[in-house]
Amino acid sequence: MKAHILIADDQPEILDMLTRSLQADGRTVQAFPSGARALGYLQKHAVDMAILDLDFGPDEPDGLEILRQMRQEAPDLPVIILTGKGTVETAVAALRLGAADFIEKDFYIEDRLELSLEKLDRMLSVLRENARLRAEVDDLDRENRFYRAEFGKRYQVISVSPQMQQIMQQAERIASIPRPVLILGERGTGKELVAAAVHYGGVRKDRPFVKVNCAALSATLLESELFGHEKGAFTGAVEARPGRFEAANGGTLFLDEIASTTPEFQQNILRAIEYQEVQRVGAAAPVPVDVRIIAATNADLEREMAEGRFREDLYDRLRFEIIRIPPLRQRREDIQPLAEFFAEQILQEVPGLVRRPFSNAATKRLLAYGWPGNVRDLKFAVERAACMATGPTIKPDDLPPEIASGASEPSDEGFEAQTSAFELGLLRQALHAAAWNQRQAAAQLKLSYDQFRHRYRKYDLDREKP
Repeated sequence: MKAHILIADDQPEILDMLTRSLQADGRTVQAFPSGARALGYLQKHAVDMAILDLDFGPDEPDGLEILRQMRQEAPDLPVIILTGKGTVETAVAALRLGAADFIEKDFYIEDRLELSLEKLDRMLSVLRENARLRAEVDDLDRENRFYRAEFGKRYQVISVSPQMQQIMQQAERIASIPRPVLILGERGTGKELVAAAVHYGGVRKDRPFVKVNCAALSATLLESELFGHEKGAFTGAVEARPGRFEAANGGTLFLDEIASTTPEFQQNILRAIEYQEVQRVGAAAPVPVDVRIIAATNADLEREMAEGRFREDLYDRLRFEIIRIPPLRQRREDIQPLAEFFAEQILQEVPGLVRRPFSNAATKRLLAYGWPGNVRDLKFAVERAACMATGPTIKPDDLPPEIASGASEPSDEGFEAQTSAFELGLLRQALHAAAWNQRQAAAQLKLSYDQFRHRYRKYDLDREKP
């Protein structure tokens, strides 16, 4: 396949001569009278190599500056520099910036260029073969990662952040192990969705997945709800009723907000986990059950145990596997895909609702907000905005006032921690969008490559690279 070549030279006769000469050999040529216009073309189109004049005249960036910017756009692009007044210093500077060759404009320019292009054509063949092999490796890698990615998607755990991808891998790894799981995270982070992923990803997926919000019931009602009761066990117990443990037999029981239970009641849960049996209220004998327990809380269990509100022995039983879900403010790259998912979801639920994309300004407000209620908070804001918007896009004014104004709820984290979390989220989002091409990610964030690399090393992002 013949090369696609980009040429930039401010001398029309040189530009015309080189274009005709290169096209005669069947190459495709795009010619421009300035380096800036050539750079603009490169930003939108793929080319195989570029030929740049060194001097484009007054008020125009020179060839070395255009070369530097081209290296940011396309690090592997072969570039030849042309000059009518070449010096050793200039040639060295061009080669240091990554130029493949440096050719003087004289009577032999066509011959010299042809020799240089022959070498570059051979190099281009090697680059294309390397690209083909890399694509094959990437395809194999995607196949290996496919199941892990789909594992989260099946349970609507919408995420691109490395933290949530790791959590989904953790959930997949323990899904079929018949031991308790403890899920920790702030309110609204998606603890129930992760619990569902653990259940439905394992061997119990065809058995019941029973959920109980421990904070919604008093201790007395919770005991009857979980363990069941016999007829006449208390006033109003007109018939025997099995509890949630029995309903979940063979499957999974999800105990949400378990830290809201009393230490006395926690003893009953501990016994049920240890002996796999429950005793209905008012019954004389226990009932055997086969139940996998997944518990969740937004409380600080270390503090709860230190203050005597949570049993250490129950914690020891539950912590066979601990899944910690980070708040949304620490994984801001998940905000945009979640918002788009919720906007699409509300369209399916509300007849006649018009699909509207988020404006750039609205997206910036979503990314900047602190989300004290995490994913649940975001879902409410997106649904409200989708229903309130009347223009072609969702604008900041369509969002709830506290988000539209750019205000944010106070956080228990300090200024430095919040700033770092926001910066890290932007870096991860840009890297994901650029398929981990650091130069493209830097360009998206309007950072120089050196500025980007400083932050990349600061957060040790190499360890998160897929």
